[in-house]
Amino acid sequence: MIQTVLFDLDGTLINTNELILASFQYTLERFFPGRYTRKDLIPFIGEPLEVSFNHIDARQTDEMIAIYRKHNSHFHDQMVSEFPYVRETLGQLRDQGCALGVVTTKKRDMVNKGLEFAQIADYFDTVVTSDDVTRLKPDPEPVEKAMKNLAAEPEVTLMVGDSPSDIQAGQRAHVRTAGVGWSMKGRAVLENMRPDFLLDKMSDLLGLIHKAGSRSL
Repeated sequence: MIQTVLFDLDGTLINTNELILASFQYTLERFFPGRYTRKDLIPFIGEPLEVSFNHIDARQTDEMIAIYRKHNSHFHDQMVSEFPYVRETLGQLRDQGCALGVVTTKKRDMVNKGLEFAQIADYFDTVVTSDDVTRLKPDPEPVEKAMKNLAAEPEVTLMVGDSPSDIQAGQRAHVRTAGVGWSMKGRAVLENMRPDFLLDKMSDLLGLIHKAGSRSL
């Protein structure tokens, strides 16, 4: 039985997809007018900002990140929404005795803003942000730090996320992994990462945690 569930934040617990795309589009239009389409930006979702902007122009990464974050913070509450069944599922997982954590590449101030906006902050026993680690997902360090904070064992821990970096981080930390079928990157992208499970809706976790105790599943 799964005893600890770790979640990515953006695109998994809260729907920030349109906000992220808008912030990328606004920033890149400032530096490279007309060069990037919406489709071009989708692969950036789930990556650390440093990685995304370094790919574009390493010389201007810091400036682009600053503009992105300012836009993202300003429009956050207007553009963020909840995914179905998230709050209810978190409550039932807690009632069943699961320890819950968030593992994200975002900075803590924006993580707190998102959790409070969605009214889910109180469900989590630990929150690991980019401010808390030296290496971000897909490195296993953030997942391992969350497990250490919760005194959790990898054999009974599940990492849930919407991007390849979430699945890779979980696999490298030797925990079970679940991709979310509502990922903006598309279900096929997550299937290619070979997670242990794919969720169609968040409430699928409720049945899953009792079946996931065996590595043979």
